[in-house]
Amino acid sequence: MGPYLLGLRLSGRRVLVVGGGRVAQRRVPALLEAGAAVTVVSPVVTPALDDLIAMGRLTWQARPYEVGDCDGAWLVQACTDDRAVNTAVAAEAEAKRIWCVRADDKDASAAWTPASGRVDEITVAVTAGGDPRRAAGIRDAVVGALRDGTVDARRNRTKPVGVALIGGGPGDPGLITVRGRQLLAQADVVVADRLAPRALLDELAPDVELIDAAKVPYGRSLPQETINEVLVDRARQGKFVVRLKGGDPFVFGRGGEEMIACARAGIPVLVVPGITSAVAVPAAAGVPVTHRGISQEFHVISVHVAPDDPKSTVDWPSVARSQGTLVLMMGLERLPKVAETLLRDGRSPETPVMVVQDGTLPTQRAVIAPLSTVADRVSAAGIRPPAIVIVGDVVRVGQEVEMVRAERLP
Repeated sequence: MGPYLLGLRLSGRRVLVVGGGRVAQRRVPALLEAGAAVTVVSPVVTPALDDLIAMGRLTWQARPYEVGDCDGAWLVQACTDDRAVNTAVAAEAEAKRIWCVRADDKDASAAWTPASGRVDEITVAVTAGGDPRRAAGIRDAVVGALRDGTVDARRNRTKPVGVALIGGGPGDPGLITVRGRQLLAQADVVVADRLAPRALLDELAPDVELIDAAKVPYGRSLPQETINEVLVDRARQGKFVVRLKGGDPFVFGRGGEEMIACARAGIPVLVVPGITSAVAVPAAAGVPVTHRGISQEFHVISVHVAPDDPKSTVDWPSVARSQGTLVLMMGLERLPKVAETLLRDGRSPETPVMVVQDGTLPTQRAVIAPLSTVADRVSAAGIRPPAIVIVGDVVRVGQEVEMVRAERLP
């Protein structure tokens, strides 16, 4: 017969764990998360359990199991690697009508520990005839579906309200955070940027209102004031609004302006950080923005205005003198002027520069050239936005990695 599944509310209740090895190490954290008062009986424990003991999270009796240890327990876990000890623990628990889970023998165990996972207020627990690996596989599939919205999250009666500012990452739809994808699946309205991961929009339900907030360089554009008004208007209608952006909302994403507009209107705002392209795109191209012995700092600079524009707030002479990596965003069109400024203010003409177009996407491509000629090389290669410019010796690290890989090929 199959087991009768029951959710135990263990807060403040004593749970006995006999054994201090790897099985106990896996099971104790879940018991503590449920609020149980855990006592571990074992001559020795793993370092992870020892850390929990040092923090006062559980009680440890550093000795072998003794008859009477089950007294006062609501649940017992027999987790030793000695079958005779586990049998004795289970027998005592059975005699005292206490549920006992045996880690070594599913058929002799009065109870099974399910493979469990939690997504917000939903707890998933799976048993598979006592097969823990199969149960864990099914659990992972269900939890994953809940997190990414494959299981219809919009039917949730406690759906979020207000506006969520979500960073969609650098372009690859797989690089959005779990939390971001989960909230996107619950949206009634999605206001999406041009650089947001567009593939995710195809997964939205047909009744979701999709508003294109694209800001095409020197092309069609939805004014920021209009975007703010849309967010407030839809939220006031009682709809859950997701503002989906590329990268991170607060890294040149004007997320701060949208948050302030919602706050002034009394609209609750949830911010979900995203992976910024300033770091992710160089990484996808094999370039670390910092590297021991080469660069201890990196500067992320918006070049939406040229270095000599009165609106520019960048201290270009200081940046040029820095030995750190420069990551330039929105700077492709103004690359000739940037290169000229960096050279004038002290950067070496031989400083390597990499320009990466469509970073993290299947269409990603890159051009590498010295600072003195990079503008001409990029123009000749036909590189187009969106593109990230990386200036600094870390570019050579990426080249070195490629050389090593090439040498190892048969």
